[in-house]
Amino acid sequence: MNARILVLNAGSSSLKFQLLQMPDEDTICKGTAERLGSENGFLVVEMGGKEWKEDLGVADHQRALQRVAEILGALEASRNTDHPGIHAVGHRVVHGGAEFSSTTEVTENVKTQIRKLSALAPLHNPKNLEGILLAEALFPKALQVAVFDTAFHRSIPDRARFYAIPKALTESEGIQVYGFHGTSHKYVYEQIAPKLDKESRVISLHLGNGCSATAIQGGRSVDHSLGFTPSDGLIMGTRSGDIDFGIIFYLIETLGYSQEAVNTLLNRESGLLGLTGFTDLRDIQQAAAKGDTSCQLAMEMMAYRIRKYIGAYTAAMNGLDALIFTAGMGTHSAELRQMVCEDLDVFGIQLDQTLNTLSAKGNRAIHQADSRVQIWVIPTDEELEIARQSYHLLRRGKSLDPGHRRRPMT
Repeated sequence: MNARILVLNAGSSSLKFQLLQMPDEDTICKGTAERLGSENGFLVVEMGGKEWKEDLGVADHQRALQRVAEILGALEASRNTDHPGIHAVGHRVVHGGAEFSSTTEVTENVKTQIRKLSALAPLHNPKNLEGILLAEALFPKALQVAVFDTAFHRSIPDRARFYAIPKALTESEGIQVYGFHGTSHKYVYEQIAPKLDKESRVISLHLGNGCSATAIQGGRSVDHSLGFTPSDGLIMGTRSGDIDFGIIFYLIETLGYSQEAVNTLLNRESGLLGLTGFTDLRDIQQAAAKGDTSCQLAMEMMAYRIRKYIGAYTAAMNGLDALIFTAGMGTHSAELRQMVCEDLDVFGIQLDQTLNTLSAKGNRAIHQADSRVQIWVIPTDEELEIARQSYHLLRRGKSLDPGHRRRPMT
């Protein structure tokens, strides 16, 4: 039951894509567009053992998607026509609200709900929907599949899920913690699960342009730093993370900001960008090394916020067995990992400085031999996780023939 699955993963300033042959999980082609929305966007593509980089200039997600479609179109045109085309396109969708708790086929109703939920994830859902609409046009015979970031966090218990607001708002309006980056947290946890006891307590740190921390106990998400929208918690590329909500009223009532201006300020102009003028940690680290005090402080603030969540989640789970660093900053910044793990020996977190600074690919342990807590660097692979879930949906009654995908499989 072979199938070709295309995965589109649109982040707040990036677009990842991967074409996989399932169920063997062989990658045919993959790539990443980064720094979208800035003046120096670029696309890196890997295919056939070769890698190349293309400058995109001032490019948005639509332009990046169009270029990806051109590359895939050329690939399809060059293939043996005896082979089938793309059977399914799996889409990362950030906010699924209360409506979606599992992977689902994209229908008109699903698209309507994703559009409605864009108000809660303004940096992501519109781009996720844009990818769906373009994929429908480019691959009309393929099954379109939505994989929701929020699904993994449906296991969060009520004591951590609900806010201390009137109960009626929770019940009628669904105002609660939904959690995000669930596909990533699920994937990296499963990478080390065989090395842990069944009820092990794990904190997963997804540190990219968007950042989040998840407390995982017994394989289930039990708390998460992002909440009703993906703007809470840790300091991010352009989002403030935790903030006193009284500041919002002060900005509006005293300083004269409009609601729209406040939304833009906290979602698009704050975080690392607001602190330093940069959104990319690589730029911040370089400037900090040259003595830029704003960049030095930003890194200290980011690490401090992460340490606070590690402490809180360790207390909530009554202990900690493993700590995971993943996503762009978590995977590539040895300096950030060191700053996070400093002075956490009270929890049994002991980083091995040599292992931490080694340049290596793949999953790797970076803790000292006598550390009570395992510390792991695990490159996330949301695309593979999305491909797996999309393939499973195909197998649950969808044909592998792109032109007749509603015929039951045998």
